[in-house]
Amino acid sequence: MPESTDGLARAAVPRRTFAIISHPDAGKTTLTEKLLLYGGAIHLAGSVKARRAARHAISDWMALERQRGISVTSSVLQFQYSGYQINLLDTPGHADFSEDTYRTLIAADSAVMLLDNRRGVEERTRQLFDVCRLRRMPIFTFVNKCDRPGGNPLALVSDVEADLGLGIYPVTWPINTGSGFVGVADRRRREVLLFGRTADHGATLVETRRMAVDDAALGLVLGEQGVATLRDELDLLDHAGHAWDEAAVLAGTLSPMFFGSALSNFGVEPFLHDFLDHAPGPLPRPAVPCEVLPDGAEFTGFVFKIQANMDPKHRDRIAFVRVCSGHFTAGMTVTLARTGKTLRLAQPQQFLARERIEVDEAWPGDVIGIHDRGTLRVSDSLSIRGDVVFSGIPRFAPQYFARVMVSDPLRRKHLDTGLRQLAEEGAVQVFYQESMAGPVPIVGAVGLLQFDVLLFRLDAEYGVPCKLEPLPFKLARWVRGSDTAIDAVVEGRSRMRLYDARGNSILLFEDEWALRHSLEKSQGLEFLEVAP
Repeated sequence: MPESTDGLARAAVPRRTFAIISHPDAGKTTLTEKLLLYGGAIHLAGSVKARRAARHAISDWMALERQRGISVTSSVLQFQYSGYQINLLDTPGHADFSEDTYRTLIAADSAVMLLDNRRGVEERTRQLFDVCRLRRMPIFTFVNKCDRPGGNPLALVSDVEADLGLGIYPVTWPINTGSGFVGVADRRRREVLLFGRTADHGATLVETRRMAVDDAALGLVLGEQGVATLRDELDLLDHAGHAWDEAAVLAGTLSPMFFGSALSNFGVEPFLHDFLDHAPGPLPRPAVPCEVLPDGAEFTGFVFKIQANMDPKHRDRIAFVRVCSGHFTAGMTVTLARTGKTLRLAQPQQFLARERIEVDEAWPGDVIGIHDRGTLRVSDSLSIRGDVVFSGIPRFAPQYFARVMVSDPLRRKHLDTGLRQLAEEGAVQVFYQESMAGPVPIVGAVGLLQFDVLLFRLDAEYGVPCKLEPLPFKLARWVRGSDTAIDAVVEGRSRMRLYDARGNSILLFEDEWALRHSLEKSQGLEFLEVAP
């Protein structure tokens, strides 16, 4: 059946699906807000930390995020701007929520690496960069907080290149005078962008004045010495720095770098324009039996996130699906590769964080939300015939464990429901210990903040106030083999055997010595750091 003219027009709109990676407190949520502001998706930017702010950050929609001023779950922010359909995948910056961040990066085609101008590359940024490098993902760099005194920008470029083994091409360059950060130079356009200051602390758009680098009047603004310094630095970059190479950018070996201040809006608009022009559209996706190309005729997609209770009044459960190929239409029937069963994808939605609108169709690069009653799981593959299986999203071994204690036994059923749904989201991992009274739930987390989120959500969303009893285990391995062989290595207090929701055995160890000892004693057992 031929596509409608309107449908073809929407398909022709270029997509940009990307995530922002950074160390905590680098300003990721603030930058996200300002991209929404300049993209026209919001008219007043919120503040993450300001107590007197008139509103909170759009991307931080969960009550706990608003209370603590940190992002604890990923969110999807979709809007159109300057002829592009933008799918911004906002991720938690804190390392304790790295699994959520990793799942979200799988759904992105490119990444924006956000750096603090005084700190450069920090540990969390380095970890996330390594994930992007493994996927050969194009990376664009935004150096934030240039409105504060920072390090020498030339030294910063050199340090980033040495630290990450990544070529850097500064697209814009910071301009500082005695009054501080006043603008950026656009190297390729040979222009200077001078920013006006507003009294609303960056809540609205900032005015920009453009001048040519060679304009004689520039000295009246920057001073003759300031102009001379700027031109010397630009000449040095031209002669000693990397040349612009579009192919290297798309290959992830050369990163365009931009300087600015998300808080004051300085440098955000030129970054957004250049990013949209040079970031890749939907990319091919590894799958079995073969790679899926975005221009493929048949619909395919995969689930990268599940979120329960986005609307607490309706106890909804939303599966986030990245469209990889074909034309998705509301109500279409697809096959779930994991089970071979068909399901109808009705009432698809697109998002601006918690805000949702129903859509009739979607195209490669888009993210859609599907109402789900427990059928779908993270990493599920969807296609017309069910013969496409995308590379799975692994579950990593937790590093912290605790026994869940509920004071009211009558709330046990609600506890089981909450733990199951939150585990399906990936908020925590849930295991079970056999006992005479029945299975005892044990929760595992990559970071301790996950436990805080778990307790908050069990109470707020499921009406089950709980306590956690910390367990002394620090290492975990899924294990394959006979029950007799597994039981033989589980001896003493330094080890514990649990089962995950799929019935797989997992062993907990107090330290490296206990793990090594079990490995030496094991006969015919296979130990896995990632869930089977």
